[in-house]
Amino acid sequence: MSIDATSQVRRARATEHAALTALWERSVRATHDFLTEADIVFYRPLVVEYLTSPSSTLWVLSDESDVAIGFVGLDGDSIAALFIDPAHRGKGGGRRLVSHAQRLRPGALTVDVNERNALARGFYEALGFAVVGRTPVDEYGRPHPVLHMRRGQPPEGDALPAQRPAGPKECSRW
Repeated sequence: MSIDATSQVRRARATEHAALTALWERSVRATHDFLTEADIVFYRPLVVEYLTSPSSTLWVLSDESDVAIGFVGLDGDSIAALFIDPAHRGKGGGRRLVSHAQRLRPGALTVDVNERNALARGFYEALGFAVVGRTPVDEYGRPHPVLHMRRGQPPEGDALPAQRPAGPKECSRW
């Protein structure tokens, strides 16, 4: 089942930062099996800081009840974060958020993905991103290698490659 027409992509609201933090944590626990509990505890306040920063550009995918089921954060031409609630993974929400990002940021898009997050790498590769670099530690110096991925500007009128079959799920670097 895919994300239906009643779902929408909208700007995040200041009142839903706690809900987005909880969504991030559910997503990370479901997709980042290489992170320890100590890692999650370390990253949580950084995620809260990012989500509450006035400079963060956040877009939410919401269901028919206007409840957040995923979100994407943009920083210039970079996808800084993309997380989908585990109950909605594999239904096209991540694809829809990347498509929205592409409409907002015409041209090349970049994303950083944890190297051990094969699902995220597969998801982005299915959307035309390619690895262009690697850093042996994350931006906080922790031992989580990061892959730097980039997708060039898609052909006019074709924001994303054709729909992919079910497979890798949406996630990002934290």
